[in-house]
Amino acid sequence: MKEIRISDYKVENHLKLSEAKTNVDLNADKKQLENALEDTRKQLGKLQDTLYAHGKYAVLVCLQGMDTAGKDSLIREVFKDFNARGVVVHSFKVPTELERKHDYIWRHYIALPARGKFGVFNRTHYENVLVTRVHPGYILGENLPEVHSTEDINERFWDKRFEQINNFEKTIAQNGTIIFKFFLNLSKEEQKNRLIRRLNKPNKNWKFSPGDLDERELWDTYMHCYEDAINRTSKPHAPWYAIPSDDKPAARLIVAHILLEELKKYDDIKEPELDPEIKAKISEYKERLQSE
Repeated sequence: MKEIRISDYKVENHLKLSEAKTNVDLNADKKQLENALEDTRKQLGKLQDTLYAHGKYAVLVCLQGMDTAGKDSLIREVFKDFNARGVVVHSFKVPTELERKHDYIWRHYIALPARGKFGVFNRTHYENVLVTRVHPGYILGENLPEVHSTEDINERFWDKRFEQINNFEKTIAQNGTIIFKFFLNLSKEEQKNRLIRRLNKPNKNWKFSPGDLDERELWDTYMHCYEDAINRTSKPHAPWYAIPSDDKPAARLIVAHILLEELKKYDDIKEPELDPEIKAKISEYKERLQSE
């Protein structure tokens, strides 16, 4: 199998999505990819146990991508071997009435993982500079003091919003949250194929919405907004990774590999040392239990 090099996916320089790969050949068949993922996710599961015991870091995994990019199945397959108490998944839909009464980051802030846990955001705070930028009328629903019409939603507005997002991520990173942001880069042709499969399979029909086709017509606009958002917010403390996602098994393995290898760099994440007095009496405790 071809080596997975994290530098091939990490956004450290200006990203041009028109030139970014949506498919990658890892020189492995589907079974080999699945076996490699199984091994990697088991290692991730063990690492999460240690993270939980250590209790000083949280891990936030952000997933963004166009409809059908594979976010749901990636979450299912990559985190399958985690202890259920150690990972919490949040899928953010249209904001509720309560959520709209707060700033747009509020609902994401209160969903952040506690120290010792993984949090997975299926769609994220970036929806507020993606969907709302494509459909600026949605911003009016936030009832902001300085926004009276879509004419007020100008470049200065978006500059301010990107600054807020960068400040949010910087704050949580400085307080112990390790941030990963994955853009599942799907080709327009593969999205078409996946939408057709949803229509052809009765048990998948429920996933289809006519609105998917309306959004698909705005593909180029979405790509512009994604490219701008990624380039403005990929920082050393909160990097973006552009993952070729036309091949789901390969995309899952790449994401799992990045998580594992990057987290291994935190060599201070260790199980806590047992209290010396307790450690010195382990044999005594064993004897007491065995003599019952």
